[in-house]
Amino acid sequence: MNAFLDISVIDGWLPVVVVVFGVTGAVALLARRGRTWWLKVVPAITASTVVACVLVEWLLGSVLRLFPDALPLTVVLWGGAGVWALGLAVASQWRTPWWRRLAAVCGALLVLLTSVLGINAYYGQYPTIRAVLGVDPVNEVAMAHLPAPVPEPVPPRPGRALRDIWRPPPDLRRSGVLVKMPIPAVKAAFTPSRPAYIYLPPAYFAPNRPLLPVLMLLHGQPGAPADWVRGGQLSTMMDGYAATHHGIAPVVVMPDTTGGHFANPLCLDSRLGAAETYLAEDVPAWIRANLQIDPAPRHWAVAGSSYGGTCALQLAVRRPQLFPSFVDISGEDEPTLGSRRRTVDEAFGGDERKFAEINPIDVLGRVKLPGSAGILTVGEGDTAGMAQQRKVLEACRRNGLPVHLIKVGGAHNWFAWNAGMVRSLDWLGKRLGVTHG
Repeated sequence: MNAFLDISVIDGWLPVVVVVFGVTGAVALLARRGRTWWLKVVPAITASTVVACVLVEWLLGSVLRLFPDALPLTVVLWGGAGVWALGLAVASQWRTPWWRRLAAVCGALLVLLTSVLGINAYYGQYPTIRAVLGVDPVNEVAMAHLPAPVPEPVPPRPGRALRDIWRPPPDLRRSGVLVKMPIPAVKAAFTPSRPAYIYLPPAYFAPNRPLLPVLMLLHGQPGAPADWVRGGQLSTMMDGYAATHHGIAPVVVMPDTTGGHFANPLCLDSRLGAAETYLAEDVPAWIRANLQIDPAPRHWAVAGSSYGGTCALQLAVRRPQLFPSFVDISGEDEPTLGSRRRTVDEAFGGDERKFAEINPIDVLGRVKLPGSAGILTVGEGDTAGMAQQRKVLEACRRNGLPVHLIKVGGAHNWFAWNAGMVRSLDWLGKRLGVTHG
């Protein structure tokens, strides 16, 4: 069963088969000889599809503002293909024999499936059948099954890398585990609606457990904590890092950053909620109370993708005493609901001064951050993201904050976000004391 669930829906034989069936479905929808069908019905449905796509893109991008990023043309075209097929299927239900009506419905479903697969292939959100079905990862365990705190954990030593002072036992497990657990809001006026995911590396399960560093990893918007587990393939990524570092890797905590799939509290304290207090106070307090980790802030970092990358930058410049290290993956140059005007109006009642107090680039213009450092990453195909990350880079350089920009393959999708996180791991390991800086 696991072999079936782990079949890729992005690469390999399955997408090829689906595309072949999709093309067959499109042919079945078009396979008619009447002049009216070809001269009136097909052109009318095609034109209507174009209008519908333009209208939907306008509604989502300019009216509803469910997410700040514009829909890529590839996604619009794939979505249009599905709408076009449904339109043809509906038109085929009049004055045709039952078998043609059935063939039209089946053809439309095949095209629609191909359309959905194409959209997913662009974003990389659901890489396997397991992810599509929402089946729990094979390495997920209950919090109650975790080992108890050890009486004498191995602490970090000043000037020494954790990898050099800790020796793994011969029977150390080869992979880490995932735990799904709600992290309540205690101080913050914020309601996390989804449980957090926590990755614990092999070293956490050793009887001579070292005090491991902590990475808080933030999802995007729209999104959920499970996104880094599914689209980001976090376990595979961190297990790979641990395998080359004696089983040592950061404990990775992936909390609910938005409170809902389409919610956008901007990762700050405002009229929209107290997301900053939740992430900077409630979540760290829960980590220290429930996990045996290194509590020293110098061994903590925050990272995230898209909205989560913007959030990571915000927390790093607003709470440098807690997160002196950060990785901003394809983040924006400022927190946004789609435009500066709308953001200021809805979050701060039109008060530009209050927005400037929390906006990272404004903060970098007036506050020095000694001891802090970061990584910016962006996909080479992400034109808008590249421009925004360069703006952030310049603000960091003017501040004197040590930051590097890494370009990776992909666009504004999981291919770039995963690659950005992978490319940042060696730097993070040095900053967090796993290896020599």
